[in-house]
Amino acid sequence: MSTLKIHTVESAPQESKTILENSIKSFGMLPNLHGVLAEVPDLLKIYKTLHQSFQNTSFTNEELTVVWQTINVEHECSYCIPAHTGIAHMMKVDPALTEALRNKEVMPNKKLQALHDTTLSIVRNRGHISDSELQSFYDAGYGEHQVLEIILGLAQKVISNYTNHIASTPVDKSFQKFI
Repeated sequence: MSTLKIHTVESAPQESKTILENSIKSFGMLPNLHGVLAEVPDLLKIYKTLHQSFQNTSFTNEELTVVWQTINVEHECSYCIPAHTGIAHMMKVDPALTEALRNKEVMPNKKLQALHDTTLSIVRNRGHISDSELQSFYDAGYGEHQVLEIILGLAQKVISNYTNHIASTPVDKSFQKFI
């Protein structure tokens, strides 16, 4: 049983209040994850910076979803899987892709499969990836830059997935239909 508090703007440490207000402006509500992270203002700030930075990578919306959901599913994050399903819908990602990720099924094309396989290998092997796995990733049309971008996405997801495990963060009302 977790004792981590889900802060509101009113209950959050002073340094987190503006960040939480910006979350409300962005999402139309305060995500429970942000409320938990608010306990440590720098953690909330870093998480949101990583999120924005990952969205600014060379990846398409589908590729962002592949990286996020591959990690969420592997980490068994009961908060992030439905949240990123909802986010993928907002990003106009084909629901078939999201369902394939959630159900550990084959990706719709070889390039997305290579991204999924590489992300999964990086997560499972803690960054140790074989030359042949990297070559398969490159042969699919990705480059060294994208390997590092996966690591950026992983850094973001470690913060959210691990926090949600410890906090037992309840899924936000707007994402509950994606549980």
